[in-house]
Amino acid sequence: MGVICIALQLFMILIFARVILSWFPPTGGVIDQIQNLVITATEWIMGPLRRVIPPVRLGAAALDLSPLIVLLGITVLRSILCH
Repeated sequence: MGVICIALQLFMILIFARVILSWFPPTGGVIDQIQNLVITATEWIMGPLRRVIPPVRLGAAALDLSPLIVLLGITVLRSILCH
């Protein structure tokens, strides 16, 4: 169970990193490379979820709920498997 708990924790960190990195415009530097790596590592779950639950429109902006839902799911899994 320890390996699964560590993997879930690392995936949560990747989701948080993806959200934070999405706030910064592309610069073509190292940050973009890190962002691409994080997106590649998380898109396998975020993409399909985003197709099922589209972003919520807030006027001219949209709020993507997929990171929140994934984090909630990981939290539930961790509470079942790791405690």
